[in-house]
Amino acid sequence: MGIEDIREPTFLVLAALADGAKHGYAVIREVKAISDSRVTLRAGTLYAALGRLADQGLVRQSGEEVVDGRLRRYYDLTDAGVEVLAAQAARLRQNAAEADRRLRTRARPVQAPA
Repeated sequence: MGIEDIREPTFLVLAALADGAKHGYAVIREVKAISDSRVTLRAGTLYAALGRLADQGLVRQSGEEVVDGRLRRYYDLTDAGVEVLAAQAARLRQNAAEADRRLRTRARPVQAPA
């Protein structure tokens, strides 16, 4: 998987797991917080993404427990997931820096004399 293939929700899921293992609903809350509520994942969407990311070797199931009679699975980044997230974050920073540079050098519209 090339880093250029990562969409924002996937980036946010990886970012949510960057500081340690979390269960699915904690990932949903973290994604919402990180994105300032711009991205809200549904459970089905999240678990499909986690399955895809696991198949790609970027996340792994790192444990499970039963809480209030429900199974809670925890997920964590793999070393490959850390590398992909770091590379994607660097790419986004580079793109943002270039956009900022171009905005600073943008020609100002000439105003007609009054």
